Amino acid sequence: MAVRELLRLGHPLLFEPCLPVLPGEVEEMAGVAADLHDTLSAFRKTWGPARAVAAPQIGVLKRIIYMHIDDHVVFINPVLSDLSPETFEIWDDCMSFPELLVRVKRHCSCTITYRDLEWNEQVMQLTNLSELLQHECDHLDGVLATMRAIDHRSIILRSERAFAVGLKANPA
Repeated sequence: MAVRELLRLGHPLLFEPCLPVLPGEVEEMAGVAADLHDTLSAFRKTWGPARAVAAPQIGVLKRIIYMHIDDHVVFINPVLSDLSPETFEIWDDCMSFPELLVRVKRHCSCTITYRDLEWNEQVMQLTNLSELLQHECDHLDGVLATMRAIDHRSIILRSERAFAVGLKANPA
């Protein structure tokens, strides 16, 4: 469909909670998913690996996430549950502020329930992708990784990553 402009850190729409997708909007959301795909692909050409993008990052305040790792998955109205009490620290990155890394805590595992583009309910148990989808669901709630920074030393320029090794986080 189209490569859309990514909203950058500080844009007011990134702090707004998204509205649920209604059954009658699924066809329109297929177009949004195609735009998310194109935008993610274009981002990869400039910045390198990226795994997922949420609709508010392109200015669409609807609860939709597009993920493309080995295959693509569209998450409509995702809900996280069964968040493990165990957490880990990670240097999180974001397409809305690609120059930064933010040290955050994420749950080791969780469950995500969502609708696909055919409006079928799907459920996934997450371990390896848990941190990614927690990040993307945060976007749907108007929460950015910068708001989850562990402390005042937990936001760094990506170019300064080598100096942050002693800050006790797993590399992203």
